[in-house]
Amino acid sequence: MKNSKNTIAWIPIVIALSLIGGIWLGLHFSNKVSHTSGQRKLDNILGLIESDYVDEVDIDSIIELTIPKLMANLDPHSTYIPASELQAVNEDLDGSFSGIGVSFTMLTDTVTINEVIPGGPSEKVGIMPGDRVITIDDSLVAGQGIVDTDIVKMLRGEKGTTVNLGIKRNNSNNLLTFEVTRGDIPVNTVDAAYLINPTTGYVKVNKFGRTTYSEFFTSLVKLKAAGARNFILDLRGNGGGFMEMAIMMANEFLPANSPIVYTRGRNDDDESRVFSDGTGSFIDSELVVLIDEYSASASEIFAGAMQDNDRALIVGRRSFGKGLVQRQTTLPDSSAIRLTVSRYHTPSGRCIQKDYQLGKRGTYEQEILDRYDHGEFYNSDSIKFNKDLQYTTAGGRTVYGGGGIMPDFFVPIDTAGISSYYINVLNAGLLQRFAFEYSDRYRERLSAAKNVNEILALLPPDDELLQLFVSYAAQNGIPARWYYINISQGLIVNYLKALIASDIIGRQAYYEVANTIDPAFNQAVTHLEQGDAAVPITAQGKVN
Repeated sequence: MKNSKNTIAWIPIVIALSLIGGIWLGLHFSNKVSHTSGQRKLDNILGLIESDYVDEVDIDSIIELTIPKLMANLDPHSTYIPASELQAVNEDLDGSFSGIGVSFTMLTDTVTINEVIPGGPSEKVGIMPGDRVITIDDSLVAGQGIVDTDIVKMLRGEKGTTVNLGIKRNNSNNLLTFEVTRGDIPVNTVDAAYLINPTTGYVKVNKFGRTTYSEFFTSLVKLKAAGARNFILDLRGNGGGFMEMAIMMANEFLPANSPIVYTRGRNDDDESRVFSDGTGSFIDSELVVLIDEYSASASEIFAGAMQDNDRALIVGRRSFGKGLVQRQTTLPDSSAIRLTVSRYHTPSGRCIQKDYQLGKRGTYEQEILDRYDHGEFYNSDSIKFNKDLQYTTAGGRTVYGGGGIMPDFFVPIDTAGISSYYINVLNAGLLQRFAFEYSDRYRERLSAAKNVNEILALLPPDDELLQLFVSYAAQNGIPARWYYINISQGLIVNYLKALIASDIIGRQAYYEVANTIDPAFNQAVTHLEQGDAAVPITAQGKVN
């Protein structure tokens, strides 16, 4: 018993010593593992500034300025998001924000409403396209040189709060006042979904947000119900977003157990493989995917999955080459870090990410211009493939890694109709201004149109529309030069029609008109008509 009692008496002492030893070991190894010499050096510097610097400074402010420079020494897509910007950054992909439900253009330094979202707060109080915003909450904003981003901040706000707008309308001599209660505004990621012909549907996706899959799927279902059996998916200019949306969209077209994408990272937790589950509703539909040099990230995941499974024809130009996966971590002060943790790979094994050097963001951003200078946008022969990065699709075709997705059929930038006159009026914003002012002047008559064909029927003949614009441009500082105008007349007239149609009946109308003279779009239609979009292509024009 005595020995037993002595043993029991020692237990608390042993436990205490173990705890002390554990704490010492933890601190010892924490200093060695978690706190490198560089980290301790940084802590020392900050401590010296805080205690000994000649003036009292805000250490937090110094750190806030330093973090972006620290992140700039990593890959081009790791980034720091200040707390003040995090909500706006997340809203862009989350699919909604609280605002008043309008889109606007700055015309002659005045906020001009060009679209009122149906069912949104502004429509409910009677704000109309063409209205000019003169005041916001009694503050004069017209003619004050306020930039677009600051106007957006003034119009957005928490759901349920109000904003008072002073509106100038063409048919009223008095300033009209509207009190608008901010509400949830959907951020649509599908710009257009329409039938090209009785059996072919077109869908334009501008980004991959949280609502993209549901918007996309709903569009396909409606088009299929209207008769579409084949589809063109336009991902040109789509810089990506949520990978999950691209995966779910790809699943709609792939048979069961088809690889879609996989990631490789430094840690096992950052590695994953994704396969289709066979539940897609469009597995038998032929598909063409349009891409260009600004199609990135999730766009490349989708295009790569379709190409490597020999499921669709890819048409256009080599995509951007963003294949780095970022994980967003919110910090205690509500700022956030988006840190690259892995790389995307297509089913064949290609790494989507193009080459980069740590801290060389300027060189990385210049790469698109380098492609242009090397002639890649004009001739597929200018593209040099790395023969060491050959991969094979499910059907046995050869594809190449090295950055981006190379299309099956290359379509150069269309320079037909480009002249110095066209560039001058485009850079001056005169095409957009003329189209909006024309729409505004004849809005009551044009608003009777229910579709694009009815809009076009209400516009003047092409020669007359061109003459109206040339006179307008001359009044705004760009004289008529008919040799160059004649070169560009088809391009100018089509663009004006597309802009006017968009101003009157919405963004989809723009694509319905503009696509009619788009070379990549027309090549996609041709391939679908030939029935070769869902099988390996060997025809002339394919990039090998």
